[in-house]
Amino acid sequence: MTFSVIVMLLGVPLFFFSTQWLYLHETDEALLVQKEEFVLFYAPKIKDNEISLFNTLNRDLKIEKYQETIVKDTLYKKSFYNNLKKENEPYRVLKTPVVINNKPYVFSAKINLVDNFDLMMSIFGVFVLIIFTLLVGLFLITKRISKTLWQPFYETLEQIEKFEIDKNSNIKLNSSDIEEFNRLNHSISSLIERNTSIYKSQKEFIENAAHELQTPIAIFKGKLETLLQRPDVTEEQFELLDSLNRSTTRLNRLNKNLLLLSKIESKQFNIPENVVLNEIINKQLNFFKEQALAKSIVVHIKLEQNSAVQSNAFLAEILISNLLLNAIKHNIEMGSIEIVLDTNKLTVTNTGSLESLKTAALFERFSKVNSSSKGNGLGLSIIKKIAENNNWQVFYKYENKLHIFEVQF
Repeated sequence: MTFSVIVMLLGVPLFFFSTQWLYLHETDEALLVQKEEFVLFYAPKIKDNEISLFNTLNRDLKIEKYQETIVKDTLYKKSFYNNLKKENEPYRVLKTPVVINNKPYVFSAKINLVDNFDLMMSIFGVFVLIIFTLLVGLFLITKRISKTLWQPFYETLEQIEKFEIDKNSNIKLNSSDIEEFNRLNHSISSLIERNTSIYKSQKEFIENAAHELQTPIAIFKGKLETLLQRPDVTEEQFELLDSLNRSTTRLNRLNKNLLLLSKIESKQFNIPENVVLNEIINKQLNFFKEQALAKSIVVHIKLEQNSAVQSNAFLAEILISNLLLNAIKHNIEMGSIEIVLDTNKLTVTNTGSLESLKTAALFERFSKVNSSSKGNGLGLSIIKKIAENNNWQVFYKYENKLHIFEVQF
């Protein structure tokens, strides 16, 4: 299409100049014919005393005195004043030496170029109109054909954009009359099936591994705590055991979070109930009170009374707990947290680092707010999954040096 447009656009000036050259060539031919007619039919018969009358009767033909500079057919352009139109008009002029009554003269003939130019411009205008019509027609036809030809591709693209591997959604690609699109659909279907199978296998492995690790971790942690309480443990041994205990605690938390994610994805919390959020927020604030005081964080609360949503109570509590924990953990000393709850949304705003978080993978698994974070990178991912499970939306933004997390119900 683009190539055709370029060719047609280049053809317009080419046509104009070609037409101009052709008309000039035809004019020269006409002048030469007039000269031949004069030499054959008029020059042998005209008398010296009839030259003046000939010049008077013929406006565009003249017999002039001999000029030494005119030794052959000479063609050129010249403007002459038109008394009727009161303006100069361009002419094509031919001057050639002739012999009349054995005397040398110069025969002059001219043709007005205005009429020819007007005709040429009319033809050029028709040509431009035809080119424009062809371009518009070509565009419309190409667009219609492209839409028809590419319709199977756009249908496939729409199906791929809607596909979510973690939601067990099926993808159905329609067959096409075009063999290439059928091959593409077959390749995409095969690729999706393989990746879905791999995803399910990994998901089952994580769920089974997390479940199987629960008991060994609990036993190991219990034994570590028993050893820590023994009176014969030296200071060096105590530090080593305490470090192991803290690592085991983090491992246990990671294991529980993986299990929780697995259960959410498996739709094991799909029985909603009426949950009063302000009660859960107050409960969680009381739970995290000591952690906030340790960093001298001021908490501002604005809660709409009896604000209820439809959700699993346990998941709602986890969501709020993770939001508050995130706001405290990544806050600064003597920072602040603001919690606002109304009918449609919950907003948690906190001070923290003086730059926006990287939003591209913020809610992905094992994505940490910063490299120095001691968390397991699952807190925000769990918030996102709980929101999706309830058909809510969660957003993050950075405004006025404040980090804002918003859950819309």
